[in-house]
Amino acid sequence: LGGEEREMTVLFCDIRGFSRISEDMEPQDIIQFLIAFLTPMCDVLLARNATIDKFIGDAIVAFWNAPLDDPDQHTHAARAALEMIATLDQLNRTQPDLADTPWPGEVKIGIGLNTGLCCVGNMGAAQRLSYSLIGDTVNLASRIEGLTKVYGVPILIGSALNAALPGFATVEVDRVRVVGRKATETLYALIGDETVAQTPDFIAFNAAQSALLDAYRSQNWRGTARRIKTLRSSATRFGLDTAHDLMISRMTTYR
Repeated sequence: LGGEEREMTVLFCDIRGFSRISEDMEPQDIIQFLIAFLTPMCDVLLARNATIDKFIGDAIVAFWNAPLDDPDQHTHAARAALEMIATLDQLNRTQPDLADTPWPGEVKIGIGLNTGLCCVGNMGAAQRLSYSLIGDTVNLASRIEGLTKVYGVPILIGSALNAALPGFATVEVDRVRVVGRKATETLYALIGDETVAQTPDFIAFNAAQSALLDAYRSQNWRGTARRIKTLRSSATRFGLDTAHDLMISRMTTYR
């Protein structure tokens, strides 16, 4: 019983629109679909030294740096998330052609990543224990995953993890206060690995995104709108077009 406090990296992954998907499928088809989806996702996680915590319906909870030490926990988590997106793209191309496995069209997921102190160990009731983790870091990772739907971004990470991934292609998206938490959190989209981070297109877009956020936070609405228009094609390419649309909607309210 009990647990130990460790710095850990936590991942939440969820299928978008799963309620809608399951509504149109028979129960046995749902089970087959989940097995076809969860198995390759877990293969990716385990190959990157993750501990699979639990499945919550269609969701996966995993973590790094327990029970064994993982000095590369941050990069392992980031690479695993990127590989999960790439693996899902491949599944969306191949699975619909397989007659024996139901696949509901184009499946999309959201991944939230966060790092920080957690309590990990055998937890539960006297009748049943499981090795798991709790703490503010875990709660925030779950909230971050939920915000991937709001911003239309496949992978969102917290500020602590972003600071631990200096070579990766990350872009600041917004500064928020999530439900049930007083402190604000800066969200970053994980776009790619070190190779992507060194491309001229990404470097230019990242700088332009920073300038856009500066204009937005200084309430320079005209300048913000102009920058969003200029960045439209790049934002679509790097997956931030929905986040920019949300910014436009907010500006209308603020005005």
